[in-house]
Amino acid sequence: MPSISLTQAEAVRRAELLTVHSYDLELELSEAETFQSRSTVRFSCAEPGADTFAELAGALTTTATLNGQPLADSALEDNRIRLTSLAADNELVVEATLPCVTSGDGMHRYVDPADGATYVAAFCGMDLAQRVFACFDQPDLKAPITLSVRAPDEWTVLANGKPLGGGRFATTPPLSTYLFVVCAGPWHSVFWEFRDLPFAWHARQSLAADLDATADELKRITEACFDHYTKVFDEPFGFDSYDQVFVQGLNWGAVETPGCITFRDELLFRGEASPAQSQLRAMIIAHEMAHMWFGDLATLRWWEDAWLNESFADYMGFLVSSTAAGFDDAWVGFTLGEESRGYAADERRSTHPVAQDRSSVLDVDTAFSNFDNISYAKGNAVLRQLVTWLGEEAFLEGANTYLTRHRWANADLDDFLDALAAATDRDVRRWAEAWLRTTGFDTLRVTRDDGVPTVHREGSRPHRTAVDAYALDDKGLRQVATVLLDLDDDTAPVTFDHWRGLVVVPNSQDHTFAQIRLDDESWQAVATNLSTIDDAQVRAVVWASALDQLRRGELHPDLLLELVGTHLAAEAHPAVWEPVFARSLSLLPALVSPDGFGAARQALADTCTATLASFEALALPATRGLAACSSDADLLLGWLDAGRTGMGRTGDGVAVEADLRWRVLRRLAELGAVDVHRIDDEEAADPSAESQTGAARARAALPTATAKERAWQLLATDDVSNRVFGATAEGFWVPEQADLVEPYVDRYLAEAPAWARARGQGFSIVLGGGFPRLAARAETAQALSEALAGDVPTVLRRAWEDHLDDLNVALAARRAWAAQA
Repeated sequence: MPSISLTQAEAVRRAELLTVHSYDLELELSEAETFQSRSTVRFSCAEPGADTFAELAGALTTTATLNGQPLADSALEDNRIRLTSLAADNELVVEATLPCVTSGDGMHRYVDPADGATYVAAFCGMDLAQRVFACFDQPDLKAPITLSVRAPDEWTVLANGKPLGGGRFATTPPLSTYLFVVCAGPWHSVFWEFRDLPFAWHARQSLAADLDATADELKRITEACFDHYTKVFDEPFGFDSYDQVFVQGLNWGAVETPGCITFRDELLFRGEASPAQSQLRAMIIAHEMAHMWFGDLATLRWWEDAWLNESFADYMGFLVSSTAAGFDDAWVGFTLGEESRGYAADERRSTHPVAQDRSSVLDVDTAFSNFDNISYAKGNAVLRQLVTWLGEEAFLEGANTYLTRHRWANADLDDFLDALAAATDRDVRRWAEAWLRTTGFDTLRVTRDDGVPTVHREGSRPHRTAVDAYALDDKGLRQVATVLLDLDDDTAPVTFDHWRGLVVVPNSQDHTFAQIRLDDESWQAVATNLSTIDDAQVRAVVWASALDQLRRGELHPDLLLELVGTHLAAEAHPAVWEPVFARSLSLLPALVSPDGFGAARQALADTCTATLASFEALALPATRGLAACSSDADLLLGWLDAGRTGMGRTGDGVAVEADLRWRVLRRLAELGAVDVHRIDDEEAADPSAESQTGAARARAALPTATAKERAWQLLATDDVSNRVFGATAEGFWVPEQADLVEPYVDRYLAEAPAWARARGQGFSIVLGGGFPRLAARAETAQALSEALAGDVPTVLRRAWEDHLDDLNVALAARRAWAAQA
């Protein structure tokens, strides 16, 4: 059924017209592929006699009454229920049969291959609550929700409110519809009480052992974050319980549905987690908990202020995981991971201000695409600069004023700035115009005249940030000075006469969202001695700059690989090693020709081998890196055999658990060293969600025409799950197999728009993520441009335009290197 995206103008008019008082929901859930939904909505109308509409999407059968009078079938068109001649006080009752989905948009149904158990979960979000119950589906029509659920006796049902027994749940505080959730199935649970509230973690029964093994760590992080937030925020925690659920099929890392937070169950790691994985999970736990205040208590009015949710939660997620949850180097990981993606996003045509103008977010589909690395990564970095510029005490005072003024209500940028202005004498509105209402980023560049360094600001934003000076001696680079520097419109370039001959690194602690470029003398010293810098955060800033220069064609891939071979192989810190390796591996395929990518992959493999010989703490990520890059099939087959015979470990002592086995099998498939029968046998030996996606990824990676065509047919299947689609697409585009897969580029561009129209917003993100990961070719860019000239759904169009911009950047870089050669 077609689904009309709600426009900003329609939302404004409906909010002027209606006040929603309550939702009474009844759901009937089972193992079937459909479910029953009954929604009773009580609301008042400021203009009796006026008309409006409610939303219900994808219903198979529907009956509706307004104020006791049945609505004609003609009142239901597409995903809208027309409501005419409203009274001052109204009651809408809608009963519907709705389909479960495998796309992650709506009532997602999952049958666990490990034990055959069925789980269903209502994954709501923008324009998605209407796929679960009839509602006024916009964020500024908040109302309490009372839920009752009929489900099999052996199931546990989780929802926003605390369970009262008999399938009933406590009425929630006023919530936006996108925050509704229900998760039902035979969950395995770990319960406890903390600060007089019930807490729990839940996972599928087949993951019970993994949840039990991790429960103490998950509880520790949860309690540490909860204590931190309830101390720094004046407003108390507003909900009656705190469930956290690992669910299958979620299109996001996690969702802040209050009282019952959902996490994709890939975050419940089977076996050992790498340091970066553990830090990421802690950050996400802290991020989602921050939403209980930023987003759930005080909620945006319309989606142009998505940053009021996501930038705040992301900043608090990294801050609190670092200061309260024990992951001291979370900001190091941010610099090399999320923030690096923010810079790339800010150079695409799709970039937008952190805080957009309301008129630019015309409808929900447009807004959906803007939950991106501007709203998350850049917004996080900008808030970090705000705290540095304003001071933490004033920032928290302003944030608390904002939360108190708008508790259980809706707010926008002006409301936030009013609250900040009350906490400081600084001109926060001028700051906001410079940082929140503009696109792009500044560069802090070092130049040198007769050995004397000068720091220049190339751009227009005010910056308060640290600048470090290093001396070079026989042990490498040694920090000898640091200053906190203010650069704004009233500040000339700053010359450091007393730093003659020293190496200078601006933004050394990554206080601000600005790229750095060093003078030649400083760069040569850093390139030769990067691994000797003591401070991991400074090393991260330098690495991030090098990787950005690679992406933009300012640093040749061979030079980046020299840095990796020299300094990443000498890097002992996981928060630096893991993201540098991952980003190098992700950037190089587009920048290196298919003929040369094998050598680049081998150079990365050599770095992993050197790391394994030097740093025991990095054994797991280095082994995983070797599994992704090695061309030594005998080595990789030996690891599989070790796991199968019971020895269970590589020669470097890393356990050959399920995660590593599937990484190895994928690489062996790429090399043609295993066949489909070996992959099938491995999947049968360990029936699980991980094996299901791991096998799909490995089968798609096999270097034969038959394997590629079978994988393509799976991608084109109407009901392929979002997870299997994503895994298959990831395995399909092997850079060294360019000749084999390039004919499928045109098929992808031709067929994906129809898949997006059929499956919706979330699946469109997965589709966009399945774009060919091959060496940049002018022919691909031309074909993509021609495809974008046609009818491409909004969310997929945004993803493709981003890919086209990245392709053009990569092509420009390759042309520049060719000219230099």
